[in-house]
Amino acid sequence: MSGHHGRPSWHEARAVAAAAGTALPPESVPLHAAIGRRLAAELVTPIDLPHFASAAMDGWLVAGDGPWRLVDSDPGRGEAAPIVTGALVAADAFAVLRSESGEVAGGMLRSTVAGEPRPGHHIRHPGTEALTGERLIAAGALLNPAHVALAAATGADELLVAAVPPVALVFTGDEVVTSGVPAPGRVRDSFAVQLPALVGMLGGRVSGTARVPDRLEDTVAALRDADAALIVTTGGTGTSSADHLRDALRALGARLLVDGVAMRPGGPTRIAELPDGRLVAALPGNPLAAMVSAITLVEPLLAGLAGRPPVPTRPAGDAEVEGRAGSTVLVPYSDVDGRPVVARWRGAAMLRGLAAATGILIVPPDSPAESLPLPWRTNET
Repeated sequence: MSGHHGRPSWHEARAVAAAAGTALPPESVPLHAAIGRRLAAELVTPIDLPHFASAAMDGWLVAGDGPWRLVDSDPGRGEAAPIVTGALVAADAFAVLRSESGEVAGGMLRSTVAGEPRPGHHIRHPGTEALTGERLIAAGALLNPAHVALAAATGADELLVAAVPPVALVFTGDEVVTSGVPAPGRVRDSFAVQLPALVGMLGGRVSGTARVPDRLEDTVAALRDADAALIVTTGGTGTSSADHLRDALRALGARLLVDGVAMRPGGPTRIAELPDGRLVAALPGNPLAAMVSAITLVEPLLAGLAGRPPVPTRPAGDAEVEGRAGSTVLVPYSDVDGRPVVARWRGAAMLRGLAAATGILIVPPDSPAESLPLPWRTNET
């Protein structure tokens, strides 16, 4: 249900974000570029794997029972010819005697191991790994190096993968400095150094960045010119004379899908759709507020554009954190003996607690706590 001052609840805002974007079309990419991408259509092999009979060992291709007279190639009954692993053999070939199981003397080859070779020994027969028409990789699989090697074995040169939504970043703020220790009244830019990587972890790719001063016309121009399916802005979401984001969206004819969220921190977060279909996620200027908003609300926007479901929340167990009437509280936490322990440093401008956290605790005013993993923690061992 709706939260404080009529703003949507965190759950409502997250649902709106997940439904906001239409999935972008998939794209074909070379095999090496497909690693780490999601397969858009199942891979079905057009050939048997392997598609011809071959030697599975270095040694000799033998015909009939030994000992065998050595020939250069194409042995007949009672003959043997040298062969290397992977070499083509006739479909009805008798067997391969591996190098370590034979010895040559006087132009004759003898087996030194009892029972070797058996008929068909050390021959890879067609279709033993997969038959023509068999599904090898399911749609939606996150492709790894073994996947693309398997695709190559089927003769594929490219794979159809889900789109990675392009994201334009727009940083606002006259008080921001980009290097060194800021003077009193100034703040160090913490967004440009983290958001590009975070966007990648959340499933997008940064296609452009812009930094604009706190002027309405500059903010309008940056949003108008951003070439991406999703524009993520930082700062300017409040109501002071220096905050122009909401007015800029109005000037561009945007439709506000979420005009603030009943959550702490991150309440001023806004989600909008421009007339041409581009989406905007406007994050607050406070660092922790912006980060929790990105992880919990930008991620479902990117998921919708990529045609996948958002990362699911999970039960959080007994969380020792007070809720807030009408608002969902979002705080960094760490797992300690299976119990969520809230970070000491959790003010809207603090990043120390998040830097050491396991995830984000979501505490609605009237339902059990949930959690979301931090995207940089999901692949840690």
